[in-house]
Amino acid sequence: MELVKILVAAFVATYVMTVFSRYVSERFQHIFKEPVVLGLVLSKLAHNKSLNHTSRWEQGVRYLAGLFVVLCYHYIWTHTDIDPTWFCGLIFGIITGLAAIFYWFFLFNYSTASKARFKDYYLPLIAAYVLFALTVIVIYRLFS
Repeated sequence: MELVKILVAAFVATYVMTVFSRYVSERFQHIFKEPVVLGLVLSKLAHNKSLNHTSRWEQGVRYLAGLFVVLCYHYIWTHTDIDPTWFCGLIFGIITGLAAIFYWFFLFNYSTASKARFKDYYLPLIAAYVLFALTVIVIYRLFS
């Protein structure tokens, strides 16, 4: 049952994060969609291969990353005295968002896509990861 909980949490949280990013992109007329940005970076790193080809990769990488993050949360919750509370979700979301900024910073700097204004992307990324972590908390509570 633990595996099902982890998989559902990873899928739903990643999906919610994706919907949030799409909403913010449309609302502010700026690319905040992680799959799109990842596709831009991957196409540059892959020496301008077709974006059509990288779209499968970007979604796969995104959901695998979501699974990895949930596995990290789960490990912490099962091997420490930290419980999956709302406050914990907020803190984990902020920490994960900051780690994602670090990751994206290096990705943007080592691809030719770094000329875009990706600094505008960082604050919505933290918000998206806070939403991600809180969604994981909701799923974990549903399974309790």
